[in-house]
Amino acid sequence: MTNWIKVAEIGEIGPGERKFFDIDGEPAALFNVDGQYYAIADVCTHDDGPVAEGVLDGYAIECPRHGARFDIRTGAVLSFPAIVPIPVYQVKVEEDGIYVARP
Repeated sequence: MTNWIKVAEIGEIGPGERKFFDIDGEPAALFNVDGQYYAIADVCTHDDGPVAEGVLDGYAIECPRHGARFDIRTGAVLSFPAIVPIPVYQVKVEEDGIYVARP
């Protein structure tokens, strides 16, 4: 059974915005892209620093330090220097909020 945690209220995160939160003490971020929500671990697999503070272009987040890019839908690496995907989390929207599945 999936264990869900509420991370945001409905309407709290507008299109193109993000919210930072923790899952069991680990940094994560929730993105709203055109009304769809995506959650990632907020750690660049290239240097272990935060990635979600970077520029979001469509579904691609760019690490602010070395320019590695990741797809927030799948975690896939889109450009070097990263070679390992970032973790992504399942998201669901309910009447009372936005939830992310614990890994």
